[in-house]
Amino acid sequence: MPRFAANLSMLYPEHDFLDRFAAAAADGFQAVEYMSPYDYSPQQLKQRLDDNGLVQALFNAPPGNIAAGEKGTVSLPGRESEFRAGFDKALEYAAVLGNDRIHVMAGLLANEADRARHQQTYLENLSHAATQAAKAGITVLLEPINTRDMPGFFLNYQHQAQAICKAVGQANLKVQFDVYHCQIVEGDVATKLRRDIANIGHIQIAGVPDRHEPDMNNELNYPYLFELIDQLGYSGWVGCEYRPRGDTSKGLQWLRDWQGRSSQGPA
Repeated sequence: MPRFAANLSMLYPEHDFLDRFAAAAADGFQAVEYMSPYDYSPQQLKQRLDDNGLVQALFNAPPGNIAAGEKGTVSLPGRESEFRAGFDKALEYAAVLGNDRIHVMAGLLANEADRARHQQTYLENLSHAATQAAKAGITVLLEPINTRDMPGFFLNYQHQAQAICKAVGQANLKVQFDVYHCQIVEGDVATKLRRDIANIGHIQIAGVPDRHEPDMNNELNYPYLFELIDQLGYSGWVGCEYRPRGDTSKGLQWLRDWQGRSSQGPA
């Protein structure tokens, strides 16, 4: 059965952030992920993990100036020093929190004519990050994001991400496969999971098209995909990165149904 992690940036908005750890544990989650830990000290977050018996699965490296609408700096020419300093900070947090996955957001491409220059910066920064991360046993993740939610994002397709990993050529650089983003941009999710599973380092889920619960009220057959993920031998965490329609705990009926179905075994 897939191992699910609660994304605390989206789940439990009815609670203050630090209280979301306990809420996730109360609902049976064994791991958490979130976009940014940097508003808190790593010691504060580690205490919440320990108090609630939770594993830290993933967080993002600093994404640049969020207030200005930035979505990562790793592909931005002239921002290399900022990205690398931010990644060093992410490694410091990971050393305390114990996670072995860090996602680096690619950033925005304002002008398609500049793609080649951004691509070169992207490759160089990813190579640097993967080299530094390897010293700590950490995997660096890059994630294709759909153009509807994030117009202008540098990386949109699964094949693009896989090609970049191949070009960098480091074993600890992998793709973060977000089923929601993949379905919106290109579809054919099951085929891409089968094709790319060897270099998928993390999976995230949400209902399509509205990014709500991954239940039967969306266009994807998630029970089928969960079974496929198991069949493919994926053993990592599956991040629940969706916006609850209402109360988070009540909305987890999809998870309780799946766990009940899985515990019964094959018919």
